[in-house]
Amino acid sequence: MLRMSWAGFLERWTLFVGAALAVCLGVALVQSSLLLLISAATLDPPAGLGAGDRMRFAMHAEASIAVIALVLAFSVLLAVFVISSTFAFTVAQRRRDLALLRLVGGSPGHVRRLLLGEAVLLGAIGVITGVPAGLAVMEFQSWLLVTLGFVPPGFAGEWRGWILAVSAGAGLGLAVAGVLVAARRAARVRPLEALRETGEATRVMTAGRWALALLFVAGAVTLTILSPIGGPVGGQAMASTAAIPAVLALTVLAPVLVPAAALLLPIRPGSVLGELARANLRDSVRRSASTAGPLIVLVGLVLAQAGAGTSFTAAAQAEQREHTAADLVVEATGPLRVADVPGVAAASTEVEVPVTITTGSGEDQDTSVEPALVVDPAAYTLAHPGSGSLTALRGRAAAAGPGADEVSAGDRIEVRFTEGAFRVPVVAAVPTTIAGGAELLLPRDLVADALLADAPSHTFVSLRPGADPSAVRAALGQVGTVWEVDTWLARDGAARQATSNAVFVVIMGLGAVYALIGVVNSGVIAAAARRREFAEARATGLTRGQVVRLALTESFGVTAVALLLGGLAAGASFAGVLGTTSAVTGSGTLALPWGLVAAVVVVAFLATGATSVITSWSATRGRPVTLLAARE
Repeated sequence: MLRMSWAGFLERWTLFVGAALAVCLGVALVQSSLLLLISAATLDPPAGLGAGDRMRFAMHAEASIAVIALVLAFSVLLAVFVISSTFAFTVAQRRRDLALLRLVGGSPGHVRRLLLGEAVLLGAIGVITGVPAGLAVMEFQSWLLVTLGFVPPGFAGEWRGWILAVSAGAGLGLAVAGVLVAARRAARVRPLEALRETGEATRVMTAGRWALALLFVAGAVTLTILSPIGGPVGGQAMASTAAIPAVLALTVLAPVLVPAAALLLPIRPGSVLGELARANLRDSVRRSASTAGPLIVLVGLVLAQAGAGTSFTAAAQAEQREHTAADLVVEATGPLRVADVPGVAAASTEVEVPVTITTGSGEDQDTSVEPALVVDPAAYTLAHPGSGSLTALRGRAAAAGPGADEVSAGDRIEVRFTEGAFRVPVVAAVPTTIAGGAELLLPRDLVADALLADAPSHTFVSLRPGADPSAVRAALGQVGTVWEVDTWLARDGAARQATSNAVFVVIMGLGAVYALIGVVNSGVIAAAARRREFAEARATGLTRGQVVRLALTESFGVTAVALLLGGLAAGASFAGVLGTTSAVTGSGTLALPWGLVAAVVVVAFLATGATSVITSWSATRGRPVTLLAARE
């Protein structure tokens, strides 16, 4: 059966190139992300760092590990989707061949074994090419992580021998899993129904597919509803991921939604090509849905992640402004004493230090390195209205900070600095915010002077009525960099947006390119199976140019529908963003990156349009009579 699979591969290689490429890139992306994750997890701090710098290095390393873990998860998700959809489309294009195999004596088991054999061959080709491709991808991802500041200069993914077994298992497993459902369905269809395009052969939406779609819809609705009650941290996570099940639901429902939406596309009255294109979109359900699927995923995930990032950043900046009562901000190193400066009415100095926090005990014990702010409790509540009472924050105690995720009031935790550890109660908690921030607030007496001396600090300064701002700025300028509070908040917001953009690029960058290649793959596979259809169109009077324009019109129609459905899927995340920001800050915020939206639209039409023109022009090179007389 493998010999027959190989013969089929050689004969129909144009259909299988896209599937092999999908496996190759999937293996490369997963292999690279896994190696980078292991390398980041085992990264040692550079020699010569002080104790405080080593703790800061550990804190940044944990953040980079979390980002790379998201990259790995996203890579696996995309690989599973792109490979399975590509294989399913490839099998659907060959249903007449498989029907003929059944008619000459092949059993359903023969069909399944034939397709699984092809999947093994394509998986092997994908692994052989994907492993070296993964090295190039790893080099690029390492450069990207260093450039964007997630890892220190000199970081590079380390090769590990066992990755060969993982890559081989992943490639073969993804290929076989991708073809299993399609093989089972192809084996169940009666041969004559497949040849005549009737009965089971024409039914795309099976009961299992409807159930899967409803499951994904329920997941998207659940995440959207729960995000407002998830708090700043949980709400942001649920809102950002709500688009994932929404995208999958709309992709599963694409055979129903794409033809239906195609009927709404504007067609110029009397346009023969437009009417033909709309009819093809309506009748060629599998082709339309398979072409739209990867694009729905690409558009939905890119817009959802980017929109959620910009919206939460905008909400954080507005929230900070509302909860900051100061005129100036002084950035410096170590604690400052500026209350004695003439014209200063109040000042809250907040020194950021890394601290190792251990919560729970026994099997539930968890340890992480988190940022903490060393504050004066009374001054902090004056500078940040709405913080509540911190009068109990003194001696050996801690308070849950604005970015608290691991601790809450009433807990008893261990805090460890570069020198010494303390078991302390969490005696208070300030409201957690969209902006996040420190996990803990600590009193001054709990932290050694040596750790505070070289730690970054910012001081919120309120001026006395009638004070000369210029004179106060000049005096404060002797100890640090002075900013107007609005300017400082704007800079802080820009820095948050830059970090959000960097995370987006790292997580979505190569994944978006992979999804875009899946879009092109679908177009190539669709055109490869339409040579006879194009020849028939030309034989009935259409010119070659008209056939190419017909294919381009269909492509633009599918693209428009996919953009609409992708935007609808992203809307699940946007609804979660509005609910979360409204629940946390009291005002719903949605700030969309319109420049990126426009770029996605342009790239989508360019990619699908160019693919359609090139493939349809290639598919119509021969004379129609020759193509119609040729053996399929």
